[in-house]
Amino acid sequence: MSSSAELLRDRRLRVTAARIAALDLLTERSHLTADDVAVGVRERIGSLSVQASYHLLDALVSAGLLRRVDIAGSAVRYERCIDDHHHHLVCRSCGAVTNIACRADRGPCVPLGDRQGYEITEVEVTFWGMCPQCRTSTTTPTNPPGTTTRST
Repeated sequence: MSSSAELLRDRRLRVTAARIAALDLLTERSHLTADDVAVGVRERIGSLSVQASYHLLDALVSAGLLRRVDIAGSAVRYERCIDDHHHHLVCRSCGAVTNIACRADRGPCVPLGDRQGYEITEVEVTFWGMCPQCRTSTTTPTNPPGTTTRST
């Protein structure tokens, strides 16, 4: 039995070939869109519509097996929930997304005195810049489709 099947059973989800394929795919590669997942699952099991991939991904997010990553101006992406605390680096030119560890060991990295009475349950931080490949490229950088330039 695969570890993905065990994870699904532990979360009381039906074990299907598509769910196993999606979890395995997102273990191997991160920050995939629903379209990316549909293509990857199709390559593994033969069929999956984009709409079915959205339903599958929603179920896996609800079960806490995947994290939904909303990057401004970009399609929603998905990554495995591995109970770590990290932020994202996004290249303004090619749209590449990379994880970067948070300096806090666990939980939100907002000092207790700055929480203003809120119980913080999740933090999303995105750093924007140019990846090493785009920085050394001889072409003029452009924003990836759907992104906007934001100054920091």
